[in-house]
Amino acid sequence: MDETRTTRLVEAALRCYPARWRRRHGDEAAELAALLIRDGTPAGSIAWSYLAGAAREWLTPRPGRRLSTVACALLVAACSLGVSAGLLAPAAPARAASPGQARASAPCRPGPPAPVPGMLPATGHPQVISWEARHGRSC
Repeated sequence: MDETRTTRLVEAALRCYPARWRRRHGDEAAELAALLIRDGTPAGSIAWSYLAGAAREWLTPRPGRRLSTVACALLVAACSLGVSAGLLAPAAPARAASPGQARASAPCRPGPPAPVPGMLPATGHPQVISWEARHGRSC
């Protein structure tokens, strides 16, 4: 990268910081970036680091800003992600029989009463548990 492009890349990353931060630290950060680039650090790496710092600076609550405002913004972001994930989730296909097909239905049988785990109720002997297939239907 030529020097003007690297300078513009770092300056663009520094513009992402809040104005109060740039007034206080902007000149020092630009000078530090120039020194690091001169020593061989890639400009993209410096710009990425500055972008991460800018995001952190915007999300860190200041004493003058109410914490509830930040919490509300984070809650809105989390809810919007949840809603969009719910909309993108695949829907299960409907299981409806077509009018031309008739299905024979097996009668549902109630299962045995719930036993005490591991023992037969009357004898106190170990119990053998067997499972009955219900063909995926609920009774």
